[in-house]
Amino acid sequence: MCQIARMKRRIAPFLGVLAVLVTFAGGASAQRNAAEAWDPSSRDFATGSGGGPSPAPGATTAGRNTTLESLNRILSASQLSAFDRSVYLSIRAFQLSRAGRESDSQKDIAEMGRVLPSEWQMVLSSTVPGLAGGGDRAAALRILDSGLARKPGDPSLTIAQAQVYMQIADYQRALELLDGVLAGAATPADRRAALFFRGQANFNLGHYANAAADFDASLEGRTTFRARLPPMLWRYASQVRAGRDGRAALAREVGTESLQEWPAPIARYLLGKGTAGELEVAAETDDAAKRANGKCPSAFFLGIEALRRGDRQRAREQFQLAEARCPTVSEFNWAATSELKRM
Repeated sequence: MCQIARMKRRIAPFLGVLAVLVTFAGGASAQRNAAEAWDPSSRDFATGSGGGPSPAPGATTAGRNTTLESLNRILSASQLSAFDRSVYLSIRAFQLSRAGRESDSQKDIAEMGRVLPSEWQMVLSSTVPGLAGGGDRAAALRILDSGLARKPGDPSLTIAQAQVYMQIADYQRALELLDGVLAGAATPADRRAALFFRGQANFNLGHYANAAADFDASLEGRTTFRARLPPMLWRYASQVRAGRDGRAALAREVGTESLQEWPAPIARYLLGKGTAGELEVAAETDDAAKRANGKCPSAFFLGIEALRRGDRQRAREQFQLAEARCPTVSEFNWAATSELKRM
């Protein structure tokens, strides 16, 4: 879903601004920086390291008010482009919903539709799951419900709902939503995104064969190795957990590609062409990996490889590391937590 990937890259700087504005959500802002671990279709690992301080007692209300005041000032600027205005409106709509001002929140969503009629729903679906990382998933779901009331059945908003449900480990509800998107998918991009996230839901439910099939199907239409690598690695993890040989399929897909550029060193390790130590060093020293919180996915796949070798203690330790290193809006956090519950 290249359009969504581009949208997320355009939105990322605004969420950096939000990190400064939202003093009450220290954890949320840091988590949002790490939230874009992978695009559902073709995004790279994104920047961020997860975690963050908890707000001081009493800071929540003050921070919320300060944020709304700051957003009001930003939105009063006449020089904002339509896209910029729509992004800030989506953030303010979320903050207003958190403050219990639902009618004002819905007015901002309506205004998004006015200023950016062809893309407002993609802006909303790109910002809300990350904002939900602050812990207010109920507000996130209310915002997405409001969006769907204005554009019923929109696939990007429904996929965003599924992401939020996966943040609270309601994978069955996410699966149902994604089944609905796939039943009515009008474009290949919608289908790819829904398949990728349905693969996540199936993986976390322990439906590994179904997850592998979803990730495999989500490869259709991806034209570059960089775009294909994320679902390839997730397919590998699903095949390993289903008791199948994941290496053969991964080796075929990799072919003669260079495995130097992050996150390709993960594939190099899984194919037995590098050591665990080399992967850990790459995750901590490679510039792209450092920007992308590479220690998060590296810990998860080290855990998957440990399971493949039958070393459950090593797998447990790596999944615990992934759980600690990956933000709660990350697919790796969800999967590591689910695997630990099954051990």
